[in-house]
Amino acid sequence: MAEVVVIVAAGPGLGLAVARRFAREGWSVGLIARSSATLNGLVSVVRREAGVPVATATADAGDESALRAALRSVAGDLGEASVLVYNGSAYAEGSVLTLTPTALRHVLEVGVTGALVAAQEVAPAMRQRGSGAILLTGSVAADRASTSAAAVGVAKAGLRSIARSLHKEVAGSGVRVVSVTIAGALQGPRALDVDAIAARYWQLATGVTVPEAVETFPSPASG
Repeated sequence: MAEVVVIVAAGPGLGLAVARRFAREGWSVGLIARSSATLNGLVSVVRREAGVPVATATADAGDESALRAALRSVAGDLGEASVLVYNGSAYAEGSVLTLTPTALRHVLEVGVTGALVAAQEVAPAMRQRGSGAILLTGSVAADRASTSAAAVGVAKAGLRSIARSLHKEVAGSGVRVVSVTIAGALQGPRALDVDAIAARYWQLATGVTVPEAVETFPSPASG
């Protein structure tokens, strides 16, 4: 059976780039997103380019029961995940003094709790198998003060903390855990190259060198 990459909160940017990168290596691809229309568009590209098995499921990354069901559905179709890529993120305007608790909870449910749920679903089988990778898409917002979108920084800092704790928990099991801090925009005229990011995700998941729990893309050394 082919190796399986599962991408949560897959979209037409980084999610599609990661799917295409792994599919080119013959991997089966599992895609989870809120919108069936989004999933249909991604599937058509991956199947046209690589012809690999693709399974999809709809779920909001912040909905625990829906996300667990989606991950189990994809596993039932393709087999257990060899690599999980978690791209879930939400945005809420507001400083620490103006942000509502409701808005903060939503951002945390998508950006942190969803990652926790996804990791809990895939990590046990990876540990039993003695191999696997969990890649969590982070942001420099974790390191920057904000008076306009404080919730995003809180969520990305929490995501990084999950990566560090899980990295320690599975140490020695053959499972890799990395929070990748994306140091730049993914949209707009100065957007980073999502294909380059996807290539780095491939290296982190499959390369000979075992990565640390947190890394930045692009690497500060490359600048």
